[in-house]
Amino acid sequence: MRCALIQFNPKVGDIRGNARKILEAARDAAVKGARLAVLPELAVTGYPPRDLLLYPAFVREAEESAAELARELADLDLTAIVGSVGFNRGRGRPLRNLALVMEGGEIAHSYAKRLLPSYDVFDEARYFEPGDAPLVIVKEGTRLAVTVCEDVWNDEAYWPAPLYRADPLDGHPPFDALVNLSASPFSVGKQRLREDMLSALSARRGAWILYVNQTGANDELIFDGRSSLFGPDGRMAARAKGFAEEVKMVELGSSGTDVCPDDFAPESETWRALSLGVLDYCAKNGIRSVCLGLSGGIDSALTAAIASAAVGADNVHGLVMPSPYSSVHSVRDAEELAANLMLGRLDRVPITMAMEAFGKSLAPVFGDLPPDAAEENVQARIRGTLLMAVANKFGRMLLTTGNKSEISVGYCTIYGDMCGALAVIGDLYKTEVFRLARWINRDGPVIPENTILKPPSAELKPGQTDQDSLPPYAELDAILREMLELRKSPGELASEGRFDTETVFRVARLVRAAEFKRRQAAPVLRITGQAFGVGWRMPVACRSIFEPDREAAGWPETVSPPTIRDARTILDMRTKLDAWTTRGCGPTRGRLKTSFGRWNLLRGGVAAVICMTVSDRWPFAILSDAFAARVSHAAPGLAGLKDRSRTYGYRCPAAGFLEGLITRRSWFIGLSRICGQG
Repeated sequence: MRCALIQFNPKVGDIRGNARKILEAARDAAVKGARLAVLPELAVTGYPPRDLLLYPAFVREAEESAAELARELADLDLTAIVGSVGFNRGRGRPLRNLALVMEGGEIAHSYAKRLLPSYDVFDEARYFEPGDAPLVIVKEGTRLAVTVCEDVWNDEAYWPAPLYRADPLDGHPPFDALVNLSASPFSVGKQRLREDMLSALSARRGAWILYVNQTGANDELIFDGRSSLFGPDGRMAARAKGFAEEVKMVELGSSGTDVCPDDFAPESETWRALSLGVLDYCAKNGIRSVCLGLSGGIDSALTAAIASAAVGADNVHGLVMPSPYSSVHSVRDAEELAANLMLGRLDRVPITMAMEAFGKSLAPVFGDLPPDAAEENVQARIRGTLLMAVANKFGRMLLTTGNKSEISVGYCTIYGDMCGALAVIGDLYKTEVFRLARWINRDGPVIPENTILKPPSAELKPGQTDQDSLPPYAELDAILREMLELRKSPGELASEGRFDTETVFRVARLVRAAEFKRRQAAPVLRITGQAFGVGWRMPVACRSIFEPDREAAGWPETVSPPTIRDARTILDMRTKLDAWTTRGCGPTRGRLKTSFGRWNLLRGGVAAVICMTVSDRWPFAILSDAFAARVSHAAPGLAGLKDRSRTYGYRCPAAGFLEGLITRRSWFIGLSRICGQG
């Protein structure tokens, strides 16, 4: 039997438009001699429709369009199996995820999806009632079992730990071929898993498998198509293109093969997926051109390259926004990139005057406080404002250029470099950004070589590099993969001994602290099994798995946030302590001075009493600010304590600091030196 695997790209919610595309593809298949046409899951509505399904008018329109489509197919001598949605007329949730069998001008049969995924990006149990009955139709003497996506992903013989209690294929009526309507999102390497699983299933059941997958991108999700036919022996007989629409003609019972060549290298898959993601996000939102900031760095360079491939270089507008801290080579690298890509427009908009204006406005408030991250973030927000202004003025969509490593640990400025409508490389770790950039340059320089070779830097202050604030990216990315994708807690990861314990807990704290930023970030194009966005559902206000167990460490469960008054009280204590210890106290002072030097023991002892007295009220993060500048100079062995306190979420009390000192032979000398330095 000649069949058509109709791999098409629907637009979510465009029910009438999708129905027209289905009809056109079915007519094309009929002209090519197809007797059976199979389309993806929820082809009529597009996948995933999400909360559009909560509107009865939307579901009614889908039912009406499906019935009309069946009537329009009546003049074609074929049977079409189409994914759509319908009301549940029985008990349970109000809707069903359906495969509709259209023939003779009507919907002859319907099958309700039985396994409803509710993990990662899926939330089908929110809307649908699962089906409870199989469906077998007979076409030209061939028994066809109809299933929808997840229904074939629970084979106990293949999966060591199936997610569902029952396999819809167990006890199924006999069939010669299994039809599966899918909308399976892409992730790097997933197609190999699909093919292996479907091959094993077809061989075990001794049946043909017609697998049809959606292509295109809807919001964060990218669908790679690659619809396939497998023979009863497990051999792949046909495969459609990746990341493209196609009406793939296949023959049940044929011994021939028609497998479209494909490139499963991670860089190739990533490039095609992200390009498609940008293209469809723009096309389905009516966007014709994009803009982005070009810093001369690797992230913005890669984003610009992907955008150029997706929407055309003529439709990409780059802005170079140098500050007094921008290096000459950064501006030069950005200009070279624009020339290599032949961008439609490149503008240079310095931010020096804006920085000065902000500085003057904030001077009465900031006073003589030393510059810190506040001034650095002002620079990022100036750039974000300029980029948004350009996007508004010219009707372009702003792309944000942050990578997964930065988004994970919050090394990005909210309302600054996080501004934008789409995070193109937000699911690529920094090390993967470099690998993809080198892959792009495999046939010649596209991204300037200096951009790839120079140390990454935000250039928000003189001589700054990313590694001033973060662990080396190779180490950081390895830790993040273990935590985010393999679900290892910081404690478990630290106990393995593969990474420095302090670094593990520091990274964990950063991941925890950045959750509020991710809630406000642009949608991230998903290319891995765990991306930030709809598949990441961490609470903001919580005791997180990314925090250490304070109870096990002997720390208080909760600590009251320190106030300005608390800080002033501590400073007053230190001032009085300094004044008191510099006054003479008769012969006692002489003996102490001789034994320990300049009253350091006495001052250290009194400081210790103060620390222990207030430890339940004031975290060490406040007290240590008075000591931190002297730690590395006075006692190098204690230099990590400040960072350790920050690793533990700014809540490690002073008692923990003292405990750390006591565990070292030099605790006495260390504390006295720190206090003695002022």
